[in-house]
Amino acid sequence: MQIAAAATGLLCITLTNGIISPAAFGQQQYILSDEDTWQAGASIDPATPQGELALARRTLARGDAERAEILAANWIERHDRHPLLPEAYLTRGDALRAQEKYYEALFDYEYVARVFTATEAFVTALQRELEIATLYATGTQRKLWGMRILSAEDEAQELLIRIQERLPGSRLAEQAAMQLADFYFQRRKMELAVDMYSIFIENHPNSRLISKARRRLIYAHLATFKGPRFDAAGLLEARQRLQELITLEPATAERIGAHALLSRLDESDGRKLLLTAQWYRRTNDPVAAELTLRRLLRRYPRSVAAMDALRLLDQILPKLAPGVLNDAPDYRALRGALLGPEAIETEDRAEDPAAPASGSDAP
Repeated sequence: MQIAAAATGLLCITLTNGIISPAAFGQQQYILSDEDTWQAGASIDPATPQGELALARRTLARGDAERAEILAANWIERHDRHPLLPEAYLTRGDALRAQEKYYEALFDYEYVARVFTATEAFVTALQRELEIATLYATGTQRKLWGMRILSAEDEAQELLIRIQERLPGSRLAEQAAMQLADFYFQRRKMELAVDMYSIFIENHPNSRLISKARRRLIYAHLATFKGPRFDAAGLLEARQRLQELITLEPATAERIGAHALLSRLDESDGRKLLLTAQWYRRTNDPVAAELTLRRLLRRYPRSVAAMDALRLLDQILPKLAPGVLNDAPDYRALRGALLGPEAIETEDRAEDPAAPASGSDAP
């Protein structure tokens, strides 16, 4: 009797397990209807390729990434021509990524991006690549002998460029462009940063990050200017972009002190013109020196460089031919406007010590 009861109990347990086993009924699918309600759809037989792939996904969702990787790899080996093949590669890539095997995961994502461009998995693969590229761009290194000691900056740049090429005009391309521009900016590669922020502004004019791109482009241009003795292209570009910012985003321009920054840019460019004029003077070319100083005074009349230019003119004007002097501006009047009447009086007394000072009682 005891043996019979035990056998009966074992049979009940076996039947019960069979009843609740997923293999008995398969997996139930739910579909979102037009009325935004979930409705039961056709069940998936776990013995089919669809059911096997769903098992790999469930395994990954439960946190067993190593087991999910094995299941997905076995599925790919058995069903290398199945319509769900791109989903299988994504699943294996996700399992590798969950194990922080980012570089290995890229092989699966890249295969999907190259081969299955007409599927929904294509966009998902690019999203995953962007996530890994962002990790690499922000300091995550590749593994070597189990340790993260290899730089992955080259991989980050390549991925961010590919995403923009493969999905131009998309939100993903926008994110990749900004990430790449910031990558160059943070590493002081300012020429490349200028290029990328300019590309961002051109390709994504309606982006919510457009204001950031405009500001960073100004700073990047400024950083390319090495000083008055070097090329001023970056300085002039920064000035132009700053004026655009004042026009397009006056509140932002006010917040970053655009007008004060413009004054600094003018002073820097004026100083460069002054150094150029000094070089012409040293090389015995007073005509070129005078023309350079004339341009400086016309562009930046209120700068400190303009005052220094007026002092330098005292050494240059005596060397000019009368014909050149006739065409030159009235530097005496300019000196009075910039330095005040006292400067004219001081100049007159220097030329004629016997001349009376203004307001004196001399006859």
